[in-house]
Amino acid sequence: MNKSYLAALMLFSLPAFSQTSPLKTKANTTTDQIESKIIEWRRDFHEHPELGNYETRTAAIVAKHLQSLGMEVKTGVARTGVVAVLKGAKPGPVIALRADMDALPVTERGNLPFASKVKTQYNNQEVGVMHACGHDSHTAMLMGVAEVLAGIKADLKGSVKFIFQPAEEGSAPGVEGGAELMVKEGVLENPKVDVIFGLHIWASTEVGKVAYRSGGMMAGVNDMQIIVKGRQAHGAAPWASIDPIVVSAQIINNLQTIVSRNLNITENAGVVTIGAIHSGVRSNIIPEQAEMLGTIRSLSLEDEKLLIDRIRTIATKTAEAAGAVAEVKIPYSNHYPVTFNDPELTQKMVPSLVKTLGAENVLITPPITGAEDFSFFQEKVPGLFFFLGALPKGADSKTAPSHHTPDFFIDESSFKVGVKALTGLTLDYMEMTKK
Repeated sequence: MNKSYLAALMLFSLPAFSQTSPLKTKANTTTDQIESKIIEWRRDFHEHPELGNYETRTAAIVAKHLQSLGMEVKTGVARTGVVAVLKGAKPGPVIALRADMDALPVTERGNLPFASKVKTQYNNQEVGVMHACGHDSHTAMLMGVAEVLAGIKADLKGSVKFIFQPAEEGSAPGVEGGAELMVKEGVLENPKVDVIFGLHIWASTEVGKVAYRSGGMMAGVNDMQIIVKGRQAHGAAPWASIDPIVVSAQIINNLQTIVSRNLNITENAGVVTIGAIHSGVRSNIIPEQAEMLGTIRSLSLEDEKLLIDRIRTIATKTAEAAGAVAEVKIPYSNHYPVTFNDPELTQKMVPSLVKTLGAENVLITPPITGAEDFSFFQEKVPGLFFFLGALPKGADSKTAPSHHTPDFFIDESSFKVGVKALTGLTLDYMEMTKK
């Protein structure tokens, strides 16, 4: 069955929204009028990207815009975040809308007139800085949503909290940041948020379409460190050693059985990846220890526990069998929960997306093993997160440059679609919620 058709069916199984209200019509008209401004903002952010926890220029532009709209604005949230509250003239719920602002240590390769030329130091290396995941567009779109909703403030039934978040791509090891730190600092309080909506531009989904999934949509992620301690010896006398490199190789091979033999893959996907191994200094010395770094992805708390328990058991027992010791640290430096769309909220709000964009443009996506720290907000309040298509019409999704790459590209005509989707969700939730 066609996925967009499934979305359309939901319209007839749920309380339907009325025909587009004059308020939504006015909001959509304003969105069309400011589209060029949204594109201009995005291009400016793209040309001047900033890494996580260093988004000072971006945050200043965002704060100035929100202040110009007459909002209460707070800066320096979770280091460089910006939060603003738009109070409607009528009572109603508090709806949070979130955009992330940080760029990546990627050197841009495209020939856009607004391509990034920024360079910086990252992990003691000179690197380029690029918005290779579309956070520049998220920031620009939410600035647009703020302008649209501020223009109809007198008719709003509730309040909107705009969250411009730093460091979605993570902080340095041992440094708190991103959504997790924002939550700890109380971003969902004063006023207390009832629900939160967010989106992510998606380079492999056709422009004009959005994709969502109820329940686990993006994976929870843990990174891990495994240190294998053996006994050092001359490379010519391996029998005198307990070789941590050989033990590490055995552990890596054994870890591959977790997903293939322990995880019920008919229910959820999972990933166990070793991405780095470090050991030794020269060819004829068997070293004393080896270090492995890896990532674990899961789509439920139960699967996360299963994967972690099996990794610990396999690593420690494989090492023990060889006379070595394995120390396992999970998470090693970061952990994101599953990006979990509240089923009740999702069922309630998908008709809004369908009404705004058309049933043929609202798709159900399979779960994604990438991760998103929007999940920290969803742990506290019901949330709906969806993908916004930005693949140019007629382009092949299989060959389109992916996120986090030097050639990443998005169609700017997607921006007004995202603004209308977020605005529509906000107005429709206000309309259906009595408070």
